Amino acid sequence: MEVGWETPTKNPRWKISTPENQELNETMPLPQKSKKALILNAVRPCESEVFLKEERWSHESTNRTLGVPILAVFSFFSFSKSDDKESEEKQKDEGLEEEDRIIFLLKKAKLSIMKSELEDAERILHQAARLAHESDNRKAIIYTYDLMANLALARGHYDSAEKLFKVVMSLMLAADTRQDDNAFIEISLKLASIYAAQNRHTLAFAGYEFCILTLEEKTEKQKELPEEELTAEEKDNTRLLFGLCMDSYARYLLANKHLPLAKTMCERALKISMEVQGEAHPQTVVLMNDLAAVLDSQGQHDKALKHVKRASELARQTEHPDEHVVLSNLAGILMHQGAEHFDQAMKIFKEALEQAEKKGDEAVIQQIQEGLAELSRRKEGL
Repeated sequence: MEVGWETPTKNPRWKISTPENQELNETMPLPQKSKKALILNAVRPCESEVFLKEERWSHESTNRTLGVPILAVFSFFSFSKSDDKESEEKQKDEGLEEEDRIIFLLKKAKLSIMKSELEDAERILHQAARLAHESDNRKAIIYTYDLMANLALARGHYDSAEKLFKVVMSLMLAADTRQDDNAFIEISLKLASIYAAQNRHTLAFAGYEFCILTLEEKTEKQKELPEEELTAEEKDNTRLLFGLCMDSYARYLLANKHLPLAKTMCERALKISMEVQGEAHPQTVVLMNDLAAVLDSQGQHDKALKHVKRASELARQTEHPDEHVVLSNLAGILMHQGAEHFDQAMKIFKEALEQAEKKGDEAVIQQIQEGLAELSRRKEGL
């Protein structure tokens, strides 16, 4: 099943395409941080009007960020510790209507996901999908397949995730969901990220182009809409999704050495996050760090140092969960500043390593160890 992307017909202010005079590095893997962000994004379901028409099928409210989402707190059935209460709940479960049974299974699946019991979650979701098909409940089918796709992506099963996301998109379009609906674009972004992780560059570029150009046109149109027609919060949600797309695309571009456009994407995503969420917001800090990495790759070490220093200050002040990532980047950029900064870089690398080991972040630990090895080689070469 193929789902095509139709990009807006207006001429964009900048063009997204594979440069004709450059070849993408087919063997270059996506950076570890990009893969981590992709997996974390996978556990958040899309927020489609298809699901919002009825309260019982609405997706959980999420705090939308430009990279790593903040997972919603799910509302589950509560069970008493007493045997009588458990028996009563079991009897209620047996008497549930088909739709209630599907909802019950979906909540059980989400609980299993939160507990990292992913195989159990997959089994339960298959049960829910079967019931949804048997009852011909279109909303339940879409919702369940969306969760199944996100779970497959979280487990790194990219081929299965791709197929399931395409099914969801087809069902959404059949339900008259517009291609510029934020939920449709979120799924398109996940597909583009999958293609990026698999080095399927033509499809990755097409997906990012669709998401970014569609949202650029949409945000421009929404600026003119009055509050009574579209609330400020709804406008901000679209802008934040726009930033999320540009951030994801920037990381892909950085991995494939398309630095000028990566810088543009990072700068625009950071501007949106600053305006909507503020400088101290966790995702703003991440975006400052990402921009610093791009600038450092371009050889603009002084500008990179300015951004990463501010990111590290904010990360310390706010106890950012990725402080060790920011510190590792700070140490690397200091190392690139020259021999007079080597001692400071060594100190910060060791601090970042200690934090990464406490968090059990193996990918970042490896990255820091490689940085320390390079720093040692540079010191020996003096």
